[in-house]
Amino acid sequence: MEPMGWTGDRVSTLDGGRSSLQEVAPGLAAQGTLSGMRAVIQRVTYAKVQVEGTVRGEIGPGVLVLLGVSRTDTAENADSLAAKIVNLRMFSDPQGKMNRSLLDSGGAMLAVSQFTLYGDCRKGRRPSFDDAAPAGQARELYEHFAEASRRLGVRVETGVFQADMAVTLVNDGPVTLIVESPSSRG
Repeated sequence: MEPMGWTGDRVSTLDGGRSSLQEVAPGLAAQGTLSGMRAVIQRVTYAKVQVEGTVRGEIGPGVLVLLGVSRTDTAENADSLAAKIVNLRMFSDPQGKMNRSLLDSGGAMLAVSQFTLYGDCRKGRRPSFDDAAPAGQARELYEHFAEASRRLGVRVETGVFQADMAVTLVNDGPVTLIVESPSSRG
């Protein structure tokens, strides 16, 4: 039996809800690394991001999205991931089941750029960020993702790209999911 919410997409819970690596990320064993734009999504009752003590983004109920962009990502990946996240059923219905999306719940999104999601720690003691997109590409796709989410009807607040940020959140549940866009590798 597949875990709740499994649709064959690359969605995983941090609590290890998958029985095999191939189920978590098809192609992982063959490629060596995950591919596609990557997001850690936390359902929150409150979240904010500060830069040098100044609040730059703040939301009430909704999702905090830590977004990583890889070298191979495109605007299509950003559009796909935005649609996936805003429609992902991770909010409770009146019966307590996760049947409501961010759109259904009327929640907001705080999107924070997080290149360290592409840190490869398999060798040595220092993460390798070879798979992370260069800054210019990453900024463009991060901003594209935020705008795509807005076009889908969600209020989106953002952090400051490449800034040293302090993120504060109250995780609701806790519910934390990892989602990837489809691979853009051929």
